[in-house]
Amino acid sequence: YLTKPFKNDDLLLLLERTVENLGLITKNEPVRLRSSHGEFLGATPPMQELFRLILKVSENHYPVLIVGESGTGKELVARAIHESGPLRDKPFLPVDCSALVPTLIESELFGYVRGAFTGAMQPKQGLLEAANGGIVFLDEIGELPVDLQAKLLRALQEREVKPVGSTRRIRFDARIIAATNRDLESAVEQRAFRQDLYFRLNVVTLKLPPLRARKLDIPLLAEHFLDKFA
Repeated sequence: YLTKPFKNDDLLLLLERTVENLGLITKNEPVRLRSSHGEFLGATPPMQELFRLILKVSENHYPVLIVGESGTGKELVARAIHESGPLRDKPFLPVDCSALVPTLIESELFGYVRGAFTGAMQPKQGLLEAANGGIVFLDEIGELPVDLQAKLLRALQEREVKPVGSTRRIRFDARIIAATNRDLESAVEQRAFRQDLYFRLNVVTLKLPPLRARKLDIPLLAEHFLDKFA
């Protein structure tokens, strides 16, 4: 408060201090970003910037590449992008490129027709087609074999897929979000990952910091877990 009579300089000084204090409070306030599969919590600048970028890219349809160590929450970020944007009512279809053998990955992404291989008794729709205006999340894209990288690149360029065993191409409309814990730039230099596919996926990159790089968030996270499980 001010006591009258007061000088204009005193008023300006008080307002400057008030603005400065409000700025400090805002910078240190924890931000929460929720999705149906979990929650992000952080108050450090790297997390604040990550939350800002998530909300920004969620409003667009271009590909996003999420990079970070295992356990940093790459799929949570992908789901947060999905649920924060206009595609929230559309499908979100994840596939782990490191957990399936190459033939199964191709079948998962592109689908197959009846009789394409032993056991293919009925045709199956691929994830790229099934997403139907939604998002396909390619987790651990760095583990995708080089021959499948070429097929995926062609599909993304042409916006169409050819199911295994079929001669017919099918148009699809799906946004691609990819994630990896590998250094794809080094993989490109070593020719373990196609450069053209890397450029196709790397329109926007979100880098997830590990907890050791944001130690000031640890007390915040500890308090969150104590409140949640008390």
